[in-house]
Amino acid sequence: MAPKPLHLGVALDGAGWHPAAWREPNSRPAELFTPGYWTDLVTTAEAGLLDFVTIEDSLRTPGEWHDDVRGSADQVRARIDAHLIAARVAPLTRHIGLVPTVTVTHTEPFHVSKALATLDFTSRGRAGWQARVSATGAEAKHFGRREIRDLTAAEHAEALATGTYPAHVPELFDEAADAVEVVRRLWDSWEDDAEIRDVPNRRFIDRDKLHRIDFEGRFFAVRGPSITPRPPQGQPVVTALAHAALPYEFAARSADLVFVTPGRERGPAPVVAQVAAAAERVGRTGEPLRVLADLVVFLDTAAESGAARLARLNELAGAEYRSDAAVFTGSADELAELLTDWGGRGLAGFRLRPGVAVDDLAAITAGVVPALQHRGAFRTGYPDGGLRAVLDLPTTVPNRYATA
Repeated sequence: MAPKPLHLGVALDGAGWHPAAWREPNSRPAELFTPGYWTDLVTTAEAGLLDFVTIEDSLRTPGEWHDDVRGSADQVRARIDAHLIAARVAPLTRHIGLVPTVTVTHTEPFHVSKALATLDFTSRGRAGWQARVSATGAEAKHFGRREIRDLTAAEHAEALATGTYPAHVPELFDEAADAVEVVRRLWDSWEDDAEIRDVPNRRFIDRDKLHRIDFEGRFFAVRGPSITPRPPQGQPVVTALAHAALPYEFAARSADLVFVTPGRERGPAPVVAQVAAAAERVGRTGEPLRVLADLVVFLDTAAESGAARLARLNELAGAEYRSDAAVFTGSADELAELLTDWGGRGLAGFRLRPGVAVDDLAAITAGVVPALQHRGAFRTGYPDGGLRAVLDLPTTVPNRYATA
């Protein structure tokens, strides 16, 4: 029996996920903050028929969460805004989903709702959102509104191992869940046909089809309605990255897709079971939470094996590369075999993190995608519709405020 077709996206992070990626010959370090660089990456991904690209972002400089920025001048230590990158490439692409990371901890849901709804309009229904919690003291200091205590290395390790966190961390995730709920309600605050645009009768909108959301919670009090009409998808796709019980519960409460990081030794089954248990604990109903596994990939090239490339990059960086996700080195065909195998164990698909953005993305689209297609595990064209259609999510999303 042919395998079920997989969903496949890529996570774009600057020059690549390896800290020395910017030093590779094809990495274009002088162009990292130019529109042309990002347009080339996203159009390459679209040419490979990938479902979506996520664009990494945070409110701190790139690097390990405990790094001291003063001691890392040999790494890229700057970012440009992921949402604005997505907005720039939206008119230049036609099918691929655009999923910027937008943090929820120091932002206002009203602003986030309006920005992502606008992206859905400019992309003609291809917007998504990777909701991210900002849990470091450094990020809090950028705003000066409150203090957040950094986890120690031991607390961080214990959280990943046992799901046990200091008390302030669950509060951050509760706030994040409320933020996503407010955003989703604001997307519904306009009914789909609220815009009349009746010039002779001087009626642009039907006021009866605009709704106050009147959200009152611990962290936000938002009246609504939005000032932006309901997005073309109704509800743009919400995603989250999760590694442990608390983030799994956040994803189950708030997201359509969750990105997880299973290890190579045990495979995805234990993580898939933990996500299912989290969904049961929070009482998720309706559409099941789609689970996609993250892998960092260093693929073979004509000149060098993936393992040799990784070893050389490690030497350039002066340290062995570490990641929250499993690291794959090898050929495109070997990766396709792994994805096909894992795809039968409860995963809806994968999000690949190119170790070197330009080189590994090209290898994914030119090598991995054809290898999956040869196995019957990936489609040969885009379906009609927006990102929800590409991801096999319901394309008609009822509006919670709509009247009969």
